Amino acid sequence: MREPVDLRRKRILAAVRARGTARVRDLAEELQVSVVTVRRDVEELTREGRLRRGHGVVRSTLPAEETPVRDLADGDRVAVVVPERHSYLTEILHGARTVLEEAGLRFALHIAPRAAGAERALVERALTDGARGLLFAPRWLSRADEEADYGWLAALEVPTVLMERRPRPGGAAHALDTVCSDHWYGAHLAVDHLVGLGHRRIVFATREDSPTARTLREAFTRIAEAHPLVEAWAWALSAPSAGNEGPYTAAETADVPALLRRTEATAAVLHGDEDALMAVQRLAETGVRVPEDCSVVAYDDVVAALGSLPLTAVSPPRAEVGRVAAELLLHRLAEPSGTGRGARRVEVLPHLTVRGSTRRLP
Repeated sequence: MREPVDLRRKRILAAVRARGTARVRDLAEELQVSVVTVRRDVEELTREGRLRRGHGVVRSTLPAEETPVRDLADGDRVAVVVPERHSYLTEILHGARTVLEEAGLRFALHIAPRAAGAERALVERALTDGARGLLFAPRWLSRADEEADYGWLAALEVPTVLMERRPRPGGAAHALDTVCSDHWYGAHLAVDHLVGLGHRRIVFATREDSPTARTLREAFTRIAEAHPLVEAWAWALSAPSAGNEGPYTAAETADVPALLRRTEATAAVLHGDEDALMAVQRLAETGVRVPEDCSVVAYDDVVAALGSLPLTAVSPPRAEVGRVAAELLLHRLAEPSGTGRGARRVEVLPHLTVRGSTRRLP
């Protein structure tokens, strides 16, 4: 039997007021109705002045003393620590900032230079200055860098959410909350698009100097090996300076045009955007036309659309990662101490934007 509209809206109001903030998708799941239905209810409650809407988030309009998150936020601040010169994180920061500022939390950004121990020192300083929570995107250029941080991260005594970082299973930091793009799904989108255009031989050129890059290499490898229509594939570094793990074979450091010729591949997926744009330039210099002779998909979609030939690209949901990470941190801050709830790992799906660099194979 369908629940009366008035009763459903009362339940939405009660859920939002109890938490201070709630995601539309979570409400739909709890009420066992469609997201469209919840959005319609939220729009009506917003018109009545009983709720406020954000980006996929609903907030209570009750005064501060009646909302747990706002009580905590009054006069509090959180620290956000990211590495320097990392343009990929800019949209993530904007997404997080929107949520935190709407909740009344002060937002302190700390940028870590590329120096040993810099990130830990910034985090400790921020906590000393009174930060009540932490959003953190460590640099982690190699697995050794990552594992060196596990001990002190696990010992932090404030709610901490890792953004676009996924600690290795079994490590001390595996119990931290994390919000990431689902890069396996992003790799799947790229391969599925190319295979759907008739390409059966594909070159994958990725970086390997970040957690994202290492995850992508593993994802492309597993997907290509398992896909029944991929006849041949090869992997190489997207640029000579893109790898820290090594050692690499000659084939794994081969130039993309040379690797395409050797494997007779008709398509390539390249991470990230700048390396993809430069590879297209090198292909043109060797007489290989994109997309007539070779289809190219970029991975990141930060500047992929800005080349003389706009590139088809997989776009990780950067702003959404920031928003979800901030919402998760707000929930942690609002929880009574000692609740002992387990770590939450959230993966947000990327999407594919088709532009002029891919075409159906004749």
